[in-house]
Order: sequence, then C-alpha cells, then structure tokens
Amino acid sequence: MENYNLKKGLICGTIGVLGISLQPIIANSRPSVIDPYIFAAVTALIMAIIFFPLFIFERHKLKSSIEENSDEKIYSLLNGWKKKNNLKFLVLIGITFSIVPVLLFLSFDLAGAINSSLTLKSEVFFALLFGYIFLKEKRISKVQLLFCATLFFGVYIAITQGSFNLLEFNIGVLILLIDVALFTLMHTFTKSRFDRNELSPIQVVFIRNLLSGIILFSTYFIFFPLDRISIVFNPDYFIYYLLMGLDYSVSLFLWYKTLSYIQIGKAGVINSLTPIITAFFAWIILGDIFTIFHLIGMVIIIISIYMIVREKKVKKNLILNEKK
Repeated sequence: MENYNLKKGLICGTIGVLGISLQPIIANSRPSVIDPYIFAAVTALIMAIIFFPLFIFERHKLKSSIEENSDEKIYSLLNGWKKKNNLKFLVLIGITFSIVPVLLFLSFDLAGAINSSLTLKSEVFFALLFGYIFLKEKRISKVQLLFCATLFFGVYIAITQGSFNLLEFNIGVLILLIDVALFTLMHTFTKSRFDRNELSPIQVVFIRNLLSGIILFSTYFIFFPLDRISIVFNPDYFIYYLLMGLDYSVSLFLWYKTLSYIQIGKAGVINSLTPIITAFFAWIILGDIFTIFHLIGMVIIIISIYMIVREKKVKKNLILNEKK
C-alpha cells in the first residue's frame, strides 16, 4: 500500500511540478496589453468556475457521509466554513489573494521567468519561519538556518549574474519575495484550519478565487479606463486567461493530492525541480538566456532545499525515537 501511494504521489507531484513550472511562461507569453491586474482578475474567476463543481461534489459527498455515519469531523468539514471566525478569515483570504496574483504577474514581467522561478523557492524559508512563529512547530535548527542562507545566496548569484552588485538586484525579485512571504503567511493560517477540520482545500480555493475575482473586477475601473473592458472579451486574448486558470487549478489540485499520498518532505524535493523545467521552457518559448550563473544558483537552491527538508525529517525521527 505504501509503495502504491508513493507511486501515485510521484505521478501527481511530477505532473503538478510541470504545471507550476509553466506558470511564469504562460504569464510572460501574454500580450503586453493584458496588464497584471486584469490578468489576475479573469484568472481568479476562471479558477472559481473550475472549482465550483468540485466544491458542490465535495459538499454532496460530505452530506452523504453524515447520513451514513454521524461523524463530528465530517460535520465540521461540511459546515465549519460558516463559523463567524472562519467567514472573517475567508474574507481576509479573498482580499489577500486579490493582491497576491497581481504582484505575482507583475514580478514575473519585471524579473523574467527564470529568475522568478528561482525566487519562488524562498517559500521554503518563509514556511519554516511562519510555522515556528504561528503554528508552534519545532525550533528551526542551525543546519536549516545555514541552508536557508545558502538558498538565498543561490538566488542572489542567479539574479546578479555573479556580480554581487546590489544595484543589479532586480526590483521584480524584491516584489516577488514580498509576495511569497504574503501568500506563505496565509497558507500557514490556512493549514491550522485544515488541521482542525474546519475548512477543506477545495472550499478555500473556490471561495478565495471567487472573492478575489469579484474584488479585482469591481476595483479595476477605478484605476483603468472603461474602454479596457474589451481586453476581457477579446477572443484572441482569452486563451491566455484560460491557460493560466487551467494550469493554476490543475497544479493546485495535484499539489494537494501529492500531499495526501506522500510526506511533505518528498513533495518538497519534487517541487524544488521547477526551476529546471521553467528554464528549459523559457529558453524554448520565450527566448530567455540561461546563463552559467543561473545554473550555479539553481544547483545551490536545489541542494539547499534538499538539506532543509532532510534536516526536518531527521528531527522528526529523533523526536519519535525519544517518545518510544
């Protein structure tokens, strides 16, 4: 059974990683007339439409389970999102994820697909930090701190192309780092509600994208002229919204499925390979130049993630052995 789950986890993880790797490529392939704001708005609504049937199906399945077995956990998953504190949290998630994709697509434009893919790996550091601060997870070890620093060093080498000149540091990378910290913080708060069975991943993804799409659309014309509405309905542009919405939705769904089959450590190692795939497609599709400094930075980042995840697994095993 364990080998079967590992196989399924590897399949889901591999396909999911391919999807994640293509996100900067799709975003930077769009015509320049499609600004990050409207791109984020339409993409969010497409994701909400995609996840709506899954949301309904999950509720139907939970209701059927309650009829067969009156389990408090199932009842909580079905109705937990209706609690006042969770409704407030979902509104906060909707507002936050109205900002996150706009900054994400803007940083993709400014930093480029390869640099963006490498910078996104900083999520490992923020996940450790916020997990320790807010979820009371085990203290970050010296080895993990060392390789977190090494990870950022790898990003720095790639971004500055080995010049180590702060003036060469791309503003898009700084925006992306802020964005990564922001969405990782929200994921941290979301995880605690998953652990308490108050919310499910499908509920969160559907509601956050529905709210995000509504917020972005309702505020778009405060900042942009009304005649830009044609961008939304232009059939030549719609393919880019659709591709990003489908890619993001499938990648997210497969990531959650991967976590349900294998340990987060193994999933994290698989996910660390995204820059390699992004670099390949950026070179083939976008014509981006892949340099030796990108390669050096990439190798450092992947090794750092492996060591951080490995150390986390070692700490967990030591704790389990102490309890025996």
